[in-house]
Amino acid sequence: MKASVIGGGTWGSVFALHLGRLNIETQLWIREHDVYEETIRNRENTAFLPGFLFPPPVSFFHDIKKAASSTEIVFIAVPSKFSRRIYEQLAPSLSSAQIIVSLTKGIEKNSLKRMSEVMEEVFSPLFTPRIAALSGPSFALEVVQNHPTAVVVASKDLNLAKKIQHLISSVSFRVYTSKDIIGVELGGALKNVIAIAAGISDSLEFGNNSNAALVTRGISEIKRLGIKLGARMETFSGLAGIGDLVLTCTGKLSRNRYVGYQLGKEKTLAEIVSSMKMVAEGISTTLSARQLAKREEVEMPISEQVYQVLYKNKNPKRALQDLMSRKLKEEY
Repeated sequence: MKASVIGGGTWGSVFALHLGRLNIETQLWIREHDVYEETIRNRENTAFLPGFLFPPPVSFFHDIKKAASSTEIVFIAVPSKFSRRIYEQLAPSLSSAQIIVSLTKGIEKNSLKRMSEVMEEVFSPLFTPRIAALSGPSFALEVVQNHPTAVVVASKDLNLAKKIQHLISSVSFRVYTSKDIIGVELGGALKNVIAIAAGISDSLEFGNNSNAALVTRGISEIKRLGIKLGARMETFSGLAGIGDLVLTCTGKLSRNRYVGYQLGKEKTLAEIVSSMKMVAEGISTTLSARQLAKREEVEMPISEQVYQVLYKNKNPKRALQDLMSRKLKEEY
């Protein structure tokens, strides 16, 4: 099978390299012309993935239509804020014969749609899309270093998910399947909000008790919203739920935890974003989570306090104190 990877950032580059190692002919689309030119010359993406050479099966494209039109499976790894625009550019070149897999962990601003929902909306007028989403605890650097990693691929069509599973699994990259694409996508997106809170907690040196509480109560509010939106409860006990949440809240490679850590050091959001090369999805997902919680009438206290810190300049220490001093209640 021939594959495309749309997005030459860190995750897209790592995923293309992973496919190349599996001897899958892979076409990687890189948006930035200077990054594309350098990658062509050196077979290394020094901007986003320095120190790793792409294997021979990987080729590089700057024309998005050419990158995607001649392959059987298309993996899309672009930030959620750019996704609709990328889908619209891709749509005329895709067909129902192709499998389309979202690697993006985010929720579209304003529409509050998951990435697969945006795909359906964009692609359906032209063809019947075959869509899946991949998520789970998977820092890109550790994947490319061949550290054992387990993820989940979800699709309404379980046979489609199994096809992807068998294509991309390796001895260091184990893929599980799920039919719960709602839960898998929501878990992957919403955990980034909780990770910002965990970063704040670490910055304030609140310790392991605090982080354990944030992770546990964080998965509770993610689960509440997910079930209200049609997800399956057990998904949040799996890789795309608690698995990804633990990683993002505790791992030093987490961009969203980094954002929270810098907020705890009283850096402004503008200062933090300007210092980062890559996108921290949790910043925009915090807005979407708050809007979804209000629309669905679901209580999400941690997400609400993250919103207050990010967008209302609330003191981070006060935000965590307010979480602890809420009305006492039963756990379930």
